[in-house]
Amino acid sequence: MAGVWARRGSGLPLLALSVFGFCLLLQVNAKRPPKTPPCPPSCSCTRDTAFCVDSKAVPRNLPAEVISLTLVNAAFSEIQDGAFSHLPLLQFLLLNSNKFTLIGDNAFTGLSHLQYLFIENNDIWALSKFTFRGLKSLTHLSLANNNLQTLPRDIFRPLDILSDLDLRGNSLNCDCKVKWLVEWLAHTNTTVAPIYCASPPRFQEHKVQDLPLREFDCITTDFVLYQTLSFPAVSAEPFLYSSDLYVALAQPGASACTILKWDYVERQLRDYDRIPAPSAVHCKPMVVDSQLYVVVAQLFGGSYIYHWDPNTTRFTKLQDIDPQRVRKPNDLEAFRIDGDWYFAVADSSKAGATSLWAPA
Repeated sequence: MAGVWARRGSGLPLLALSVFGFCLLLQVNAKRPPKTPPCPPSCSCTRDTAFCVDSKAVPRNLPAEVISLTLVNAAFSEIQDGAFSHLPLLQFLLLNSNKFTLIGDNAFTGLSHLQYLFIENNDIWALSKFTFRGLKSLTHLSLANNNLQTLPRDIFRPLDILSDLDLRGNSLNCDCKVKWLVEWLAHTNTTVAPIYCASPPRFQEHKVQDLPLREFDCITTDFVLYQTLSFPAVSAEPFLYSSDLYVALAQPGASACTILKWDYVERQLRDYDRIPAPSAVHCKPMVVDSQLYVVVAQLFGGSYIYHWDPNTTRFTKLQDIDPQRVRKPNDLEAFRIDGDWYFAVADSSKAGATSLWAPA
């Protein structure tokens, strides 16, 4: 028994030595300075910021946690595709006072958290419509003091929550290529600093926001597919109501007259409302004394006149059209005579007849 106690006791000095060594290790580690984050020679870095001057390329060996990057007086002129994809946490990017002339289509890919982007005082003269693709969190964008003469249509479309835009100090040529910009400025919720035309002479020093659309005499002979609506229709009628553009589509396959509204920000047609119409061949809108009516001509089930109620924001049936007079409508046209609205219904049935309808 004494031998057993002797063997157990012999382990105490070893245990004490181990504890002492562990404490010593902790003390050494406590005195060791924190590891310096990686930083290129042309940059000054903290754990989450980097300020770079005279860089020959977009720095690659930056701290992975960087959320703010500033590049000034860079020694390169092109921002290539994916230039910042290694910095996915970036929230602030300042590229001012460089000599950039070209920005790749996907230069900012991977920056889904970027909120502030400043590209000021450079030599950029043109941008692609895909330049800002993927920047879904961007709220502030400045392209001030470049050499931009025009901007491609829909360049700001990917920027869903853009709140502030600065285009001052560019040489905008206010021709047909910027007509879309005038329309966009009139409807966007983004705050845009005043911008002025540099040319042509008749618009020089005019504020772009104040240019009347009627001044743009834009004629083109080439048409390209712009938007596809994935459903069939047998007729389409565009119309203006309360300064907005709409299209009424007769869709017997969907048992409806579908009303689409033009979205001036997204620049595409969007669903607005539907009128039940199982066999519609024509949906004819008419705006009479600021009131919107839609004449629904059907092959069977009767034809009707609907009225848009702005209080309930829906169409309500206003009147039936005599089925004995309109049996198989083939076409419908509306027109004004001496200030009053009329509509004519062409009936293709053997017993039918073309009829003219007027206000009572």
